[in-house]
Amino acid sequence: MAGLSIWHVLIFAIVVILLFGTSKLKNLGKDVGGAVKDFKKSIKDEEATQASITETRTLEHQTTNTDVNSTVKH
Repeated sequence: MAGLSIWHVLIFAIVVILLFGTSKLKNLGKDVGGAVKDFKKSIKDEEATQASITETRTLEHQTTNTDVNSTVKH
């Protein structure tokens, strides 16, 4: 069978706990959680920045098109 059974996962977890200890795993969990939190925050900040840049460009583009269209005679 190619899949992992519950026994494989359980044995793997016990080996990891014995190798690293619970305190190191706890610190690792905090570090990974902090990294994920910072990553999500940076993505959210970048999306907000991109949205404001796009909005500014759209407003500038509309103003420019209006000026060009008003000066062009048909």
